[in-house]
Amino acid sequence: MTIQNDNNQESFFEKVYEVARQIPYGRVTSYGAIARAVGAPGAARMVGWAMNRAYEQKEYVPAHRVVNRKGLLTGKTHFPGENTMQELLENEGITVINDQIQDFGKHFWEPRAQED
Repeated sequence: MTIQNDNNQESFFEKVYEVARQIPYGRVTSYGAIARAVGAPGAARMVGWAMNRAYEQKEYVPAHRVVNRKGLLTGKTHFPGENTMQELLENEGITVINDQIQDFGKHFWEPRAQED
């Protein structure tokens, strides 16, 4: 997916945040799943960029619930503190060992594609 200007990027990011806000408590999803849900299946990396800026949003975005396709906490460096992402997930009942969600399939939430 090519983002041509800042307005397109902001629009894409808003779609990503809208999906991320729907992730249920105690569940996680992946960058790729969100990309597919917003109609941009090749844009998992862009979803990651959006998650890196989620803290800037006025309305809370549970970015800690977005991980890579294998359940790894690849975005943890974008949270304040070394273990903040893991702590947030563990507070929701998700076990994390060595930056990997345990029972990933049990906790995985598949967002539905948004209808226009």
